Amino acid sequence: MAVDLETSLLRAFVASVRAGSISRAASTLGHSQPALSQQLRKLERVVGEPLLHRAASGVSLTRAGEALLPYAEQILTLSAKALNAPGRTLGGHCGVGLLECLATSPLMEALAEFTQKHAELTLELVSLPGPAMYEAFASGRVHVALCDPTELPEPARWTARMPLRWTVAPGVDTTVDPLPLVLFSQPCQWRTLILQALGSSGRQWRVTFESTSLAGVQAAVRAGIGVSAVPLDKQDSSTPTRGLPELPDVELGLFRLSGTEGDRILDAVEGIIRRLVTTGYPRNH
Repeated sequence: MAVDLETSLLRAFVASVRAGSISRAASTLGHSQPALSQQLRKLERVVGEPLLHRAASGVSLTRAGEALLPYAEQILTLSAKALNAPGRTLGGHCGVGLLECLATSPLMEALAEFTQKHAELTLELVSLPGPAMYEAFASGRVHVALCDPTELPEPARWTARMPLRWTVAPGVDTTVDPLPLVLFSQPCQWRTLILQALGSSGRQWRVTFESTSLAGVQAAVRAGIGVSAVPLDKQDSSTPTRGLPELPDVELGLFRLSGTEGDRILDAVEGIIRRLVTTGYPRNH
């Protein structure tokens, strides 16, 4: 007799892996912890092997779990695509919280194209600093958020790393000491990474301009006030950065309101973000 893998069981498994904890996954899915544990045990009976190592600190994959995970993710992705196939339009509203630097990226083009295909759907883009983003997420205005993982108290569903790139106006000497810097105002994880990289390389620096917005930072850099670094800056890769240290990647986290698993709109929006963020941007090193 053929045995089927139920998508609800696979969703419970993938959510537990992403959250690193059955209790956190249960909160994300809007289930009780005992109910989610029961789903996981049922999936393990179907597969015939343990899929997760369970400990007080959370869960980790067994070898069988590692083998199943990519198939489970593919099945859930195909299921979402089938529900959103041509002829099946979506209607409703979704608030999307994004870092300001992503508001002019290919991600915005993909989201715009998505809304054009679904005339009854509205997306609200929200780009806010950390505390305000938390309030928008907590109030339900934002349903899906891609931001600094430290800005929201709960664990991210998944994380991705993006390159942090120097941005310099033509003619600015990047070897001068102290190096004039244009930085985002605190709190900002990019600012910390920039200063740590300069300190490790032995460079002296001074802050010449600060701004809470990407537009303000970019305007100051274009004016030659100083150099800066932002994730995914679309500068020409030939821009001279002589004397500047290599920068680490920036970590971003995807957050989603609990109890929204299986929501077709949010599933589709998360899928677009994941595809673009994890595969859509080249590294500069």
